[in-house]
Amino acid sequence: MSFFSGKVVIVTGSSNGIGRGTAVLFSKEGAKVAITGRDPATLEETKQLCLQAGANEDGILDLIGDVTDASFIEKLVAATVEKFGQIDVLVNNAGGASFSGFGKGVMDTPLAEFDKMIELNVKSVLRLSQLAVPHLVKTKGAIVNVSSIAAFHEISPMPYYSVAKSALDQATVQMAGCLIKEGVRVNSVNPGPVLTNAFATAGASTDQQDKMFSTRLPTIPLGRIGTPLDIGKLILFLADRSQSEILIGHILTADGGCHLKSAMFPEA
Repeated sequence: MSFFSGKVVIVTGSSNGIGRGTAVLFSKEGAKVAITGRDPATLEETKQLCLQAGANEDGILDLIGDVTDASFIEKLVAATVEKFGQIDVLVNNAGGASFSGFGKGVMDTPLAEFDKMIELNVKSVLRLSQLAVPHLVKTKGAIVNVSSIAAFHEISPMPYYSVAKSALDQATVQMAGCLIKEGVRVNSVNPGPVLTNAFATAGASTDQQDKMFSTRLPTIPLGRIGTPLDIGKLILFLADRSQSEILIGHILTADGGCHLKSAMFPEA
């Protein structure tokens, strides 16, 4: 029997990309899943994929909403507990960048962009986690945050996105140190380039997306760009106490080896 059989998992931002792949994998492992997104059509696609993976109708809760809306966050936690009776895993996947100021330096980007990135990538995670923690304490559950290698020390064409993801990494560490005393494990996975529609959602043109992926591929030692299922498998690993109990406050880089390279040794 799978570790996740009968367990209850919330996956935010699960109408596409990494969130969708993660929700499908949890369903395949026998978990009950609460899936969320802003687009009813794409969230329905995720639901159908979860059903195909082995979930049943009673094992799926689908809610349309925005994680930056505090009332929706409250509704998500309350509805999950009402339907399933508990929460075992919280995957804070919803987040994103913005291409409105793509390529501008941090001093040339309005602070309103900073506020937007912090609200989406950090504050929403903290709000949802605070609401879910009382339930996770009861189940000795886990939180997995989805960050990015953009959090690390590099010059970024989206500087406030990088700032926000760096803040999220520090939030992961602080949450982990606090919550392990209550039996709740907190870790993060930081993907590199992943084939999703996240860039389009953030406002990137087709040319910008093509340029981004084509220029990044030669920098990936693995020789390919990651997939949502690649990252989903790591999220399941971090949430599985039977496999990763020793990992507390861990920032798991999943970038195909991108950070093996450096300015000093670009061909490493």
